Amino acid sequence: RPHRTELYEDPPSACWPIVYSPDYNITFVGLEKLHPFDAGKWGKVINFLKEEKLIADDLIVQAREATDEDLLVVHTRRYLNKLKWSFVVATITEIPPVAFLPNFVVQRKVLKPLRTQTGGTIMAGKLAVDRGWAINVGGGFHHCSSDKGGGFCAYADITLAIKFLFERVQGVSKATIIDLDAHQGNGHERDFMDDHRVYIMDAYNRYIYPGDGFAKRAIKRKVELEWGTEDTEYLQKVHTHVEGALNELKPDIIVYNAGTDILDGDPLGGLAISPQGIVKRDEVVFKAARSRRIPILMVTSGGYQKRTARIIADSILNLHNLGLIDKELAASGAGNPRVEQMIRDAAKGLTNLSLQ
Repeated sequence: RPHRTELYEDPPSACWPIVYSPDYNITFVGLEKLHPFDAGKWGKVINFLKEEKLIADDLIVQAREATDEDLLVVHTRRYLNKLKWSFVVATITEIPPVAFLPNFVVQRKVLKPLRTQTGGTIMAGKLAVDRGWAINVGGGFHHCSSDKGGGFCAYADITLAIKFLFERVQGVSKATIIDLDAHQGNGHERDFMDDHRVYIMDAYNRYIYPGDGFAKRAIKRKVELEWGTEDTEYLQKVHTHVEGALNELKPDIIVYNAGTDILDGDPLGGLAISPQGIVKRDEVVFKAARSRRIPILMVTSGGYQKRTARIIADSILNLHNLGLIDKELAASGAGNPRVEQMIRDAAKGLTNLSLQ
């Protein structure tokens, strides 16, 4: 029997399936400035969406921190114990001075934000199935597997969200991961290496971190990109392979890792996609999912420039303007095959009653 978790309690139906908490943001004594990551980008995305009047605080789903019990659905106890050593966390987050901080500070200031984002991804998985789509404004820690972190990823939120759905939500037995961060998603690849329920498409710069040859064996659709790949070629490849992946296997959920580190000028990604190209890419993925009525969960993953928060917000606004995400649609469950089936069953039940 699955353990009891607060992450699967239903939020108010008036809320958008957009998950966030102010606890996502990593801010302390300037240490976050030592990593190219914009450690406050998640809050900035939300502020842009509020300025555009798309959302308000009481209309977003408040993320909750994943507990140890939640994390143990995927992680080994041994791995979680390792995070009690500051030097291990320093290595994973690539912020060396973290090694010299007392671990209680590291837990509160670094790991708690990452655990809250992880809780957000797990919550968004259920929301996506219930409402047809969901966006966690954080998460996407695709370099972390059950027993190893790295590349700023301390918890395997993508693996967790999928395993939670498989264990707890009836009718979810197949998942497709579409990983479009600039880096290979070796964490979820290692976790689902021999799991035929999970189909992985991964498009990444072939020359950069992590270059995990073993993990590549788990990728069903591998799109290896050259340095400096630009919009036209990139979007054509994304379109072809997303369509191909979803035609090959129709999953019950899509987890879309929407990293913005493909942006031209990103110090770590090495690709050259414009802001408009990123907005278009997200549109391509959502169109493919929505037209097939497959629930989609989006996480924001990597993106290491100050302008990425604005681009993520612009992309969400674009999805809304095109009717690909919609609160009314979401709340009514339209486009969600499970809800529609329930409605059909109920209608059939009523017809049968009137015939008797």
